[in-house]
Amino acid sequence: MGSIPPSSSSFNTTSTIPLFLNGAPTTTSQTFQITSPLTSEALYQSSAASESDALAAVSAAAAASESWAATKPSFRRDLFLRAADELLKRKDELWHYCRTETGSTEPYFAFDFSDALESLRSCAGLIQTASGGQTVPVAEEGRSAMLIPEPYGVVLSIAPWNAPCILGLRAFLGPLAMGNTVVLKGPEKAPACYWALADIFHKAGLPPGCLNTIIHRPEDGAKITAALIAAPEVKKINFTGSTAVGSVIASLAGKHLKPTLMELGGKAPAIVCEDADLNLAALNCTLGAFLYSGQICMSTERILVHQAVVDEFREVLKATIDQVFPDKSGLVLVDKAPVSKVKKLLDDAVGKGAKVVYGDTKENLELSTAMRPVVLEGVKDGMDLYYTESFGPSVSLFVVESDEQAIKIANDTEYGLASAVFTKNLQRGIKIAKKIETGAVHINSMSVHDETNLPHGGAKKSGFGRFNGLEGLREWVRWKTITWKDE
Repeated sequence: MGSIPPSSSSFNTTSTIPLFLNGAPTTTSQTFQITSPLTSEALYQSSAASESDALAAVSAAAAASESWAATKPSFRRDLFLRAADELLKRKDELWHYCRTETGSTEPYFAFDFSDALESLRSCAGLIQTASGGQTVPVAEEGRSAMLIPEPYGVVLSIAPWNAPCILGLRAFLGPLAMGNTVVLKGPEKAPACYWALADIFHKAGLPPGCLNTIIHRPEDGAKITAALIAAPEVKKINFTGSTAVGSVIASLAGKHLKPTLMELGGKAPAIVCEDADLNLAALNCTLGAFLYSGQICMSTERILVHQAVVDEFREVLKATIDQVFPDKSGLVLVDKAPVSKVKKLLDDAVGKGAKVVYGDTKENLELSTAMRPVVLEGVKDGMDLYYTESFGPSVSLFVVESDEQAIKIANDTEYGLASAVFTKNLQRGIKIAKKIETGAVHINSMSVHDETNLPHGGAKKSGFGRFNGLEGLREWVRWKTITWKDE
């Protein structure tokens, strides 16, 4: 392995995307090819980390831990603000990587990038407040106490490909802000996106070893992840991804008694009451279901519509999909595998009696990385789609007779990340929201919603712990109690 000069935006078919190890962009002897879902053509090679590379990253983070933890909150704040300026300068570069590596669209990238930029700036502003200790009263006369926050040390952050700017950034932002060092295990589908994020922070002055990146071949994922979690220096883990993989990671972490923060899959419902603005509801259900081809953990997967308005809503929804997503060539997914998965779910449901409201489930998608939106009606228990997260451009429409029935179906899932309610009666909307078992409920807005000052996370098998805001920063410190007798 050897160091190479950083190359901001000139990666081509002869390039190899480096890792960041101990502050230096580093290539490995083993590589694998990155292919664009847009064209199925090779983009470049990515360095492929080995177990020894992964453990070297942990060692570098551990060596940098003490000095980084000793930095002043104001030092970290100023560094983050410089990183925000650098991030803004490199927007076009990140758009190029997100588009070619993951098939991102302009509207989705705009959301992804702006959320990342705002998150970085917001986090910088919160560091001072989140880092403060406090004195607390105690029962014993003549004794005082204080609580001080302490960083864990080395954090393992495992981030996905489907919103590389914000999900990649938040994986290491909170831990770094609170004085931890990080090993960032990025996705094999987006190595240039993650290289750019790490490069931005190093250009802003991040000391060597504070942020190390690992990208590996898909077939090496299990052994490298297990080695990273088992490393004694790693003290806490965050993971954003599927519930199935999250369960494996939580199990490995539990074996070593290491805490985790998990943001996992979803089966987001949208309840459309009979008094809703149907045009507003249809637009937000369309965006919530099909933005970024449905490859978002908060994507709307169930639309529950009151029977009094379902006939009208159905027609408005179809017209809205035609207007918002008119491209007959379909919505691009990250590769062929998710297209095949969604097709199987749809075929199973239709074969068991579900009806197609919009789209074509008979389309030949065997070799495709794209598919048109599909809306099914009559999906019920016994069909795979009823419970399984499709993570693609499909949504199920249910007809309900009451709010209670809508809430029951909305909660009839192991997931609980996000949801939406559409009604002109705010009191009714809040009443329904309190009964939906999700980490967030958005009234008269789509289920896909993320703000840097709002705690973000799930219920049930959608995970535990929170990103964002003060709550998200305080995930990355332990509270130490110190007491003393007053003189």
